[in-house]
Amino acid sequence: MHNYQHLKDYSLSSPTVVTLGTFDGVHLGHQALVERAMAKAREICGTAVLLTLEPHPRRLIDPGFELARLTLPAERAELLASLGLDALVEQAFTADFAQTSSLDFVRRDLVGHLGMKHLIVGYDHRFGRNREGDFAQLQEFAGVFDFGLDRVDAVMGDRDALSSTKIRAAVAEGRVRDAARALGRPHFLRGEVVAGRGIGRNLGYRTANVGGIHPDKAMPAHGVYAVRLDFCDAEGPSNLAGVANYGLRPSFGATTEAVLEVHLLDFEVQGYGRSVEVRFIDFIRAEQTFETPEALKAQIARDVVQAREALALAL
Repeated sequence: MHNYQHLKDYSLSSPTVVTLGTFDGVHLGHQALVERAMAKAREICGTAVLLTLEPHPRRLIDPGFELARLTLPAERAELLASLGLDALVEQAFTADFAQTSSLDFVRRDLVGHLGMKHLIVGYDHRFGRNREGDFAQLQEFAGVFDFGLDRVDAVMGDRDALSSTKIRAAVAEGRVRDAARALGRPHFLRGEVVAGRGIGRNLGYRTANVGGIHPDKAMPAHGVYAVRLDFCDAEGPSNLAGVANYGLRPSFGATTEAVLEVHLLDFEVQGYGRSVEVRFIDFIRAEQTFETPEALKAQIARDVVQAREALALAL
């Protein structure tokens, strides 16, 4: 996949089929847009291009907003490449760009810079300064600038249309199975193995403490989860079964910041500094306070049994 950091840098010469959006999470609705764009591009012997904005527009519009991202830019690019997308343009979203009118956006950026011959948009897509542009306006522009236009219907979840906002809420509430159904894969995060306080080892359940997680990453509710873990280095094993605790560890000297600890069920973690990916498969229980180490150890044993059952069902 070709990756461009600015519209003016785009250099492919074939006719383009463009789709638009922030695509946080690359959920099943986003995947439907990409698949439609790719199919149309093959039909016209063209290039399927996704135009997105970086940083997330909310950062500029509402600087105080605490943004939790399902996928960081590099993760989003990896997922889009795995779908077979031809090109990704991550246009810098600045104060000047935010003032682009809907007309200039289509005429200058989509048709001019990208050479767009067909546009694929979601059912609720808005664009241009103050989100002034809508599908009716795109229909007018399509006739003026001679490009094809398709609108993709909403992809429905259990009760309503999928959206990144709803998936972020599911993750924040610990409903990681709901999030996985909407994403088409488990929610994941990446970090590295760091030194911990040795509490798990002393209880007979050695854990990998995962640090270095990007502050923008959407984190799950505090609690215990069935997880799978991959080592990201070339020689590292993958798809390892584990049970994770994410929280403040209130039983024995609570921390002020949440910590992610993963006990691998059938593998011994060795070596700090190794990069890992943790995928959240199922919620087991909320974080609890235990009066004694023995009570905590007994509960961990129950958590391990429940994690194994959840992971077996998820296969």
